[in-house]
Amino acid sequence: QATAQTPGLLARALDPTAQPLNEEEMARLALGLRTRLQNDAGNVEGWLMLGRTGMVLGNAGTATGAYANAYRLDPKNRDAALGYAEALTRSSDPEDNRRGGELLRQLVSRDHTDIR
Repeated sequence: QATAQTPGLLARALDPTAQPLNEEEMARLALGLRTRLQNDAGNVEGWLMLGRTGMVLGNAGTATGAYANAYRLDPKNRDAALGYAEALTRSSDPEDNRRGGELLRQLVSRDHTDIR
């Protein structure tokens, strides 16, 4: 059922004029995205959306794992790198924090004009 609702929930989440998703709808979107990504593991945009959804829901494991997959698939994708770095720096694990900080330093050294 969550998978069937995913396209509509995703469209609403991406539409700035639509009513924002509530927490239950966000959780269903995350479940639907995870289910779809099992069959489409190379979908960078899907992993990015799951990472964003995980961040909104406060689910660090989902966010970090999703951003890690997106970054592994496309290391030059700035959204993937920034999302992964942010998730790592928010972790309670000092090693994750170190890796997140290092990734941010690499991003800044590559493009110091991007202020995101």
